[in-house]
Amino acid sequence: MHQNSLFAAIAALITLVGQPMAARAQTESLPSETPPSFVETFAGFDFTRRDVMIAMRDGVKLHTVILVPKGARNAPLLLTRTPYNASELTSHTPSTHLEAVLKGYDNAADVIVQGGYIRVVQDVRGKYGSEGDYVMNRPLRGPLNPTAVDHATDSYDTIDWLVKNLPESNGKVGIIGISYDGFTPLMALVNPHPALKVAVPMNPMVDGWIGDDWFHHGAFRQQGSADYIYEQEATRGNSVKWTSPYYDDYDLFLKAGSAGELGRSTGLDQLGFWRKLTLHPAYDSFWQEQAMDRVLEALPLTVPVLLVHSLFDQEDIYGALAVYKALKPKDRAGDKVFLAFGPWRHGGEIGDGSSLGALKFDQDTGKWFRRQVLAPFLAHFLADDAPRLTLAPVTAFETGSNVWRRLDRWPLASSDPARLYLHAGFKAGFAPPGATEPRGDAYLSDPAKPVTYRQRPIRPVPAPDSTWHNWLVDDQRFAAVRPDVLSYTSDPLSAPLRLAGEPIADMAVSTSGSDGDLVVKLIDQYPDEYPDQPEMGGYQLAVAMDILRGRYRQNFSNAQPIVANKPLRWRFALPNVNHVFLPGHRILLQIQSSWFPLYDRNPQTFVPNIFFAKPDDYKPATVTLWHAPDLASFVELPVVTEP
Repeated sequence: MHQNSLFAAIAALITLVGQPMAARAQTESLPSETPPSFVETFAGFDFTRRDVMIAMRDGVKLHTVILVPKGARNAPLLLTRTPYNASELTSHTPSTHLEAVLKGYDNAADVIVQGGYIRVVQDVRGKYGSEGDYVMNRPLRGPLNPTAVDHATDSYDTIDWLVKNLPESNGKVGIIGISYDGFTPLMALVNPHPALKVAVPMNPMVDGWIGDDWFHHGAFRQQGSADYIYEQEATRGNSVKWTSPYYDDYDLFLKAGSAGELGRSTGLDQLGFWRKLTLHPAYDSFWQEQAMDRVLEALPLTVPVLLVHSLFDQEDIYGALAVYKALKPKDRAGDKVFLAFGPWRHGGEIGDGSSLGALKFDQDTGKWFRRQVLAPFLAHFLADDAPRLTLAPVTAFETGSNVWRRLDRWPLASSDPARLYLHAGFKAGFAPPGATEPRGDAYLSDPAKPVTYRQRPIRPVPAPDSTWHNWLVDDQRFAAVRPDVLSYTSDPLSAPLRLAGEPIADMAVSTSGSDGDLVVKLIDQYPDEYPDQPEMGGYQLAVAMDILRGRYRQNFSNAQPIVANKPLRWRFALPNVNHVFLPGHRILLQIQSSWFPLYDRNPQTFVPNIFFAKPDDYKPATVTLWHAPDLASFVELPVVTEP
């Protein structure tokens, strides 16, 4: 052997020994212009790992990891495009077996391996191993993106390269992912490549203003957004981490003042997406033109889609169902748009779905979904033998009863909802308020003492001991004891009450301020004694809750001050529910004016932009919740009367 070649071989061996076992001995780097050849792995490996740089139409190359099952022939491809490090996501567990390698990140590894898929994970442009610049939720080419590329073109170019350069494949590609990785499959549906046969967006980011990551009905979700944007945008490899001098995020955000001041003091205001947030607090064209439900509603439907939603999604509880609502009318043959949802947190469908927080579901709902819904769906559209698909249009887990239901539509409830009214004496009932009842209840909303969204201390989202993923199922009794939180309770139910759809809050409210927020919670209050699970006695489980920023009460696109001390209607949608209130349980409605530090504080004084509110703008306000015949407050419940 030539001396230089010997030195090179020794150096290569040293490098291999220093790598995790999963990456060792079966990795080959391939130029993007050269078709990859199948290489044998060392004994025991059941897959080949290929790291490639795939050139996009503008010349930028994207780092792509390809995991090929050993001996694969005519295998379908399953693609994920991610800003979360393709190398790490495909090498979590040191192992010679593909399923184990994928398991640390992707508990759907059983579906991938048993289906014989070639697994492909790609860094989106500007992140980790990919070239180019990173733009958070990069919009489609057009007014918001003057370049020639976007996630749609990058998906197309990637798929085109894969089907032309992987001789082990059958030429059929599915795209799948969660959250941001669920947003990219939606983008791939814009001018989809002919080889794209199916898309599975799970918990996708869809509309960041109406009800996903960044805002809910105009209220800014500062916790979970500030840290995420900081870590995602500051560096290509997320090497700069969000830090806080406070153990409790309540202290961090309260002492910062406004969200804009937090951005200035932490350096967030140097990042492009943060500046965009602060410049677009209303639902203007910036948000409307990149809302993916709106985008896809205007395009032909050519690729089958399985939309996956989580009932307790702490981050993107709006998007999947919004896309389903936009796409389903196009599915005239009933063979292109499917919906599945379960009792999961954000991304919980690929984990153990036996429980969430204190809730237990009597089964592993995640595993059931993967085996009974995801696996047959992918196989039908991607496998060459194309097994017959027997999925219902909607596969939905019903909380309360803890059963799966096969449904022919969503929502299931009729268009004639039942109104649950507020009454004097903090009662709730289905009869309207009477003329002799006291007409309203008041409380003082003080921005200096905002109502928390969960029990303190509230740990930062990135903290190792954070329980961020559980907050939607927290027991709400911690809030009920505050004087600035009003709770209205029904009598114990004598029969099951089944809800399947979108509750609508419709409240008559006045405030002494010129702005303000309203938070409404629909809660299942358990009996005081609960023998099946004693610790759940009296538990207050929120099945739907959300917030409306008052300045957008009449028009999401145009902020307007509130007329002080005048009863006005506040009407807005709560997240979809599929829940049964069981006999002996009570229905509880909880109302408040802050939800901190999840959402930034409303100064309760109208200012041009709340991001830049000054300390003197934050003022206490007296809020009155009305419950009179001419000023009724209620929540419209999507009650199901059919079996």
